[in-house]
Parts: sequence; structure tokens; C-alpha cells
Amino acid sequence: MDTSTRIKSSIETIHLYGFAKTLNQDKCSLRIMNMPTTSLQLVWFKRDLRLDDNPALHDAAQHGPVLPLFVVEPGFWSQPDASARHWQFCRDSLFDLQQALAEQGMPLLIGNTDIEPTLDTLLAFYGTFTLWSHEETGNDWTFQRDIRVSAWCRQHGITWQEQPQNGVVRRLRNRDHWASHWDRRMQAETLPAPHLQAPATWPTLPPLPERPAGTDFLPLRQQPGGRQAGLRCLDSFLAQRGRDYRFAMSSPNTAYAACSRLSPHLCWGTLSVREVYQRALAQLEHSTATGWTRSLRSFISRLYWHCHFMQKLEDQPALEWQPIHPLFAELDRHPDAEILARWSSGHTGWPFVDACMRALQARGWINFRMRAMLTSVASYHLWLPWQDSGQVLARYFIDYEPGIHWSQIQMQSGTTGINAIRVYNPLKQGLDLDPDGRFIRRWVPELADAPLSALHEPRILKVDGYPAPMVDLNRAARSAKDKVAAIHHHPRFHELSRDVYRQLGSRKRASTSRKKRRPSRTGTANTDTHSTQLSLWD
Repeated sequence: MDTSTRIKSSIETIHLYGFAKTLNQDKCSLRIMNMPTTSLQLVWFKRDLRLDDNPALHDAAQHGPVLPLFVVEPGFWSQPDASARHWQFCRDSLFDLQQALAEQGMPLLIGNTDIEPTLDTLLAFYGTFTLWSHEETGNDWTFQRDIRVSAWCRQHGITWQEQPQNGVVRRLRNRDHWASHWDRRMQAETLPAPHLQAPATWPTLPPLPERPAGTDFLPLRQQPGGRQAGLRCLDSFLAQRGRDYRFAMSSPNTAYAACSRLSPHLCWGTLSVREVYQRALAQLEHSTATGWTRSLRSFISRLYWHCHFMQKLEDQPALEWQPIHPLFAELDRHPDAEILARWSSGHTGWPFVDACMRALQARGWINFRMRAMLTSVASYHLWLPWQDSGQVLARYFIDYEPGIHWSQIQMQSGTTGINAIRVYNPLKQGLDLDPDGRFIRRWVPELADAPLSALHEPRILKVDGYPAPMVDLNRAARSAKDKVAAIHHHPRFHELSRDVYRQLGSRKRASTSRKKRRPSRTGTANTDTHSTQLSLWD
């Protein structure tokens, strides 16, 4: 059915809010006469799947009847960085959101097409509306989609109100003052779930699909989506699990319990960064135990870095595929499907690397240090393009947040020009973090009976069904370092690095105080060194 037919059908059957609707047959558009101030407010949920502390929803509710909308967008789910495990978490969160809305007698309208056809349908049904959403800092597909939606709104005379929902500042002119923006937003009062007025009627859209993306569901699904699950996760972290956070985050044997595990909830917006920050800050102010205090300060600082890294993508959208420092485009990394497949499946011949990759595949989460090691091995020892390995990890991580992900992938691949180069030795990592081989034996069952000495020295490991190491670690590391060093010796390297720092570099530390304007801070002050990377994916 074309737009004109849909509009005619809608006008024949619908008369809402006292609108007088007339059809302009020549332009196939609607003209709203005597529109009251309480016209429809269409709230487009994206990565903000909650009612509490949702600025777009809160402000929309002040202007009239609200119609909540989520659009599945097949084009989004067909992107190479999307996966079914992301959809599992999203779908849980949508069901939770539906239940919360139903308690107020509200629907959650779900569209199964891309956003523009859905908006066409709603325009035909209602005549006009105000569109509300949060400011999204997503992958390039969402960026281009928002450009199209903006054009659609201009074409149809629709006002689109976008509200910030975290510390990312749109159209930021000067990075020097970003920290003060973050402080003000985080210290503002959280918004309660608004009382919503439903429209008199709404159109019927297709039901929520079962599988809009792939078959890579999580074999060991231990972290459901939804706000209620997010609140339970936050409560357990602040009440007990987070006590050893600062010290237990590095080892995969301890990090799964000790890390907050809130990252997918922040990614899909079932919790807001602000409410998590304020809960953690309140806990810090009442904490007297030294261990708890240090862990809470470390956790709060990572909420700051969470938004800091997202701001990089907001300011430089091309970092999803272009190196942050332009000279690193000259590195001769070439795709190799076979090498990528062995690394992706956990068959590199380095037991600790393979254990980490298989645990990630099964659980959808692994701690930051292991993510950094997996990226380092792919980018340095295997010399794979960071774009290729980054897409694999994006699909594996249930907490894939493009701004954090691609900034971290480039940081760990040495392409930023403003960070220390860190080439992880996976054998040393295994000895340091899994000295008894417990993690390796769990996730690489072929090695369950192998001697401990061989687990950390794979050159002497001879087990049927387990591959030999892909390359010589030391030789591969030296070769990679030499190639990266050659870029650093380029006559324009430091000049371009200064440009990168001015645009994307950190200026100040994270606030751990409620005090306005002069907060105390923790972290590293002036540059994005490795010490500021510590568990941003946690």
C-alpha cells in the first residue's frame, strides 16, 4: 500500500484528539488544522530501554499523549558487527520494558521494518506527531540512518527532539571542558519514571521477531537483559561482589564474579550511567573499609572513561574503520581468512589465548585485560587488520558499545599515536593469571590431562587434536614492533599525534565526589596512557 492510500484509509477511520484532518490530493500529505498543544509525542526507544532516568521519555510526557516505539530495523541487524547474542539481550530488555509500560496501561509499539517505513505508517495513522529519542553514538549504520531520519522529518514537517542520556556531548567544540560537562550531567538529579498518558488508539504492527540476526546465540547464557536484571546486577555488585573489584578484575578466574557486569545494561540503556554513578558514589560515601573504597573509586573512574571513549566516536565517526592516527594506514596488515578463523575459534595453539576466546564465545563476556590480550595477539603476533578482528569481537561481546569498542581496538592495536604500545605476551599472561592452569583446562578440554608445565610452554605441548602454535611469538612480536616503530619515526608523526590529542585526548580525571564544580578526582591526568584503559569493557 503506498503512502497516499495509507493516508486515505487512516482519514476515513480515525479522528483523534479533536484534530481536523484534510488530505491534499496533489501532494499526498496531511495538513493539521487547529492542532492542540497536547499532540502525539512519539518516543523512539533506541539504546535507552528503561522508563527511569530517561530524559527523552520524561520530556515527551510533559507535552501530551505518548506512544512508545521500538523499531527492530533489519538493516541494523544485518550489519557485520551485529549478532544474535546482542538480540537475545535486547529482546529480554524489550519484554521487560513492555511489562513496565503495561503497568501504566501503555503499549510498546514494535516495528519490524526500518525506521522510515514505520514513520510513514504512523504519519498516515496520526497525521502528525513530535518525535523524541536520545542522542545515539552508534556505529556508522546508525549514524547514516539518523541522517536519513533527520531528512525525513524535515520533509514531513516533523519536529525531532534528541536528548542526551549520558556524558557524551554532541557538537563538542573544545575537548578541554568535556570533564566539566560530564560532572554536571552525572551530578544532576535522576529522573523518575514519568506518568504516561496513552493515545486513544494506535495501529497494529507485526509482533516481535524471534531471530532477526544470525545463529550465534550464547551457549552459556548467564546474563539476561532487562532493567530488573540490571538492578539486581547493580545491587549485588555494590553489596558484595565489588569488594575485590580493583584487585580481581585482571584474572579471568576471578573477574567474572568481581567485575560489575553492568556493561551490557549500560550499552542497551536498561540502566543509565548517571544512576549507576550516583548509586556507586553513595556507596563510596558510606564506605569505611579501605578495600571497598579503592574498588569503588576504580569503578566510578571507569564510568567516566566509558563516556570519554564514546565521545571519541561522536567526534570522529570514521574511527570505526580508519586509524585514528593517519600514518598507521601505511601498515601492511592484510586480511587472512584462515588465520582469522583459527584466532576467532580459539585454535591458535597458545592455550591461554584459546581458553579466553572459547570462554568469550560461550559466555559473551570476558574481562578487559583478556580482551586487550586477544586484540594484541590478533594485531601484532598474527598481523591481522584490526578492523577484521574488531568485527569478530564486536559480534562476540554482548556489551558491544561501538564508541568504546573501536577506540579500545585501535588503542590495543597501536594505531592511536597517543597511547603506549602494549604487545601482550600470552604465555606470560597465562603464567601470571592462570598459574595452575585451571582456566585453560576448563575451556580447552583437549588439554585437560596435559602437564602444567606444557600448558604455559606450548612448544613442548604435544596433544592429539590440539594445534601447534601458529607463529613464533618472539619473532612475530619483534617484527610487529619494528613496523610500528618505523611509523613512530616518520617526520610528521609527533605533529599528527598532537592533532589527535587535541581532538580526542583525555584532559581530566573522573569525579568521585558530589561536590559541585570542584570535585575530587582519581585516575591519570593528562594523556591517554595504559593506566586509563584498565577495565573499560567491564
